[in-house]
Amino acid sequence: MNCKSIFSLFIALVSSAFVISQDANTKVIFVIADGISADVIEKLETPNLDLIAGKEGYTRAYVGGEKGGYSESPTISAVGYNSLLTGTWANKHNVWGNEIKDPNYNYWTIFRYVNEYRPELTTAIFSTWLDNRTKLVGENLINNGTFKLDYHFDGFEKDVVNFPHDDDSLYIHKIDEHVVSEASKVIKESAPDLTWVYLQYTDDMGHRYGDSERFYDAVKIMDDQMGRLWDAVQYRTKKYNENWQVWITTDHGRTEKDGKGHGGQSDRERSAWMLTNEKKLNGHFKEGLPGIVDIIPTILTTFNINPKKEQAWELDGIPLTHEASLANARAIVRGSELKLTWNSLQSNDEISIWIATTNNFADGGTDNYKLMTKVDASLEKAVIDISEMPSEFYKVVLSGKYNAINTWANKK
Repeated sequence: MNCKSIFSLFIALVSSAFVISQDANTKVIFVIADGISADVIEKLETPNLDLIAGKEGYTRAYVGGEKGGYSESPTISAVGYNSLLTGTWANKHNVWGNEIKDPNYNYWTIFRYVNEYRPELTTAIFSTWLDNRTKLVGENLINNGTFKLDYHFDGFEKDVVNFPHDDDSLYIHKIDEHVVSEASKVIKESAPDLTWVYLQYTDDMGHRYGDSERFYDAVKIMDDQMGRLWDAVQYRTKKYNENWQVWITTDHGRTEKDGKGHGGQSDRERSAWMLTNEKKLNGHFKEGLPGIVDIIPTILTTFNINPKKEQAWELDGIPLTHEASLANARAIVRGSELKLTWNSLQSNDEISIWIATTNNFADGGTDNYKLMTKVDASLEKAVIDISEMPSEFYKVVLSGKYNAINTWANKK
């Protein structure tokens, strides 16, 4: 081997080691601050959130699925959490209320994806509500892979000795503080690769006092808590040269009348927001209206996790970082035709249109998709002849160079 070849091999090995090292140093934390509509977060002084987001890391977002469509989802807390965790709406993950009666674990949460595809990564939950871990994430459940988290700090709402319940939910504020303090400590000392922090006090104050100074004060308290988490992240970044990706969002907005309720499909109840310190944000984040379901596909991209095609085609969100091909697919059946629309995010891209007439994935099976045609993505519409595929139900996937999106259509 000549000197040039040896040098090239050396560079290749160094480059490979660098990529592995960079990957090993990538950490993700996502936070849900419960029940804060976009108009509220935008009108209050939130210096720590502003610091984390910088100039371009904030956007309005939405929850609740397709309003009036097959994926419409109640703007209720646990529904929103699970839409974030699974990257799907309630018609798939099957959580319709805070009772969390029968989650469909065939739609994996980000924690199961990490456990299955990147088992070397460490995971953590810091939460004011125990059900987030035991029911939604489904830790250690037989029908959910029996995986375990490396760190969890939750269940304090059941500890009435250290956190005696009071009529004004001050105990929830104290639990939130406890959760943030422990999360900050564990991040500084152990730096889990994937961390979820959940805080409840803002929603409690919204329910009790609606649009009021008491509610706004709770939001300001949350901002201070985010500052403490950010300090822990900055400590790790500077001392250990780690790359931390932070996402902060909410699970639902509030009612138009007085801000005390939520659950419906008014614009304000569907109004959410998200912010991040990530700099490689794409046009869907900057110019579109992201959904809460977009965060998990983004984290999968960050961790270089490429799910099986059957799983990827079920995700209702798309990555908010790096390149993306298309978003916002819609389908309607008119006689023997399926009419499709979408938003193209690339100037030169070809998309493949696939159709199945089953939903076997929901029961742990596989759907047999048929490739119908390929079209120029910039057309943003297509009409597909389905006369030879008679069905009351169609599941459609549009697959581009960088991502795939899906939509359903029912024959009226």
